[in-house]
Amino acid sequence: MAAERKIRVLVAKPGLDGHDRGAKVVARGLRDAGMEVIYTGLRQTPEMIAAAALQEDVDCIGLSILSGAHNALVPRLMVLLRERGLEDVLVVIGGIIPDADTAALKQAGVAAVFPPGTSMREIIEFIQGHVRPAPALD
Repeated sequence: MAAERKIRVLVAKPGLDGHDRGAKVVARGLRDAGMEVIYTGLRQTPEMIAAAALQEDVDCIGLSILSGAHNALVPRLMVLLRERGLEDVLVVIGGIIPDADTAALKQAGVAAVFPPGTSMREIIEFIQGHVRPAPALD
């Protein structure tokens, strides 16, 4: 039986928000849980995130959004992912997302929205429970 490769997660900060401490904490927690994490850095466009997801062959994209631009950035990213054949990539969001916006984000294809205060365990278990990593190449 072929071994499974590690779950690959792209952590991205879309938009003009310049605060990435939370994204770095989550990235480290995912890495400590045995996932392979690619952090794109600040001020990423949806186009940059979709291109990185394709290039890095990720299983999951974790977006950290504190700027309030989620209703513009996330639907655009979801369209770009579909255009690139990446509709099977799990997309989760953390940050300052009003409860009133959660349903529309999920309708656009977001699997989960994690508000401030969500435990690392909850995030890790959600990703592990919803991603099926590809077999490792021999």
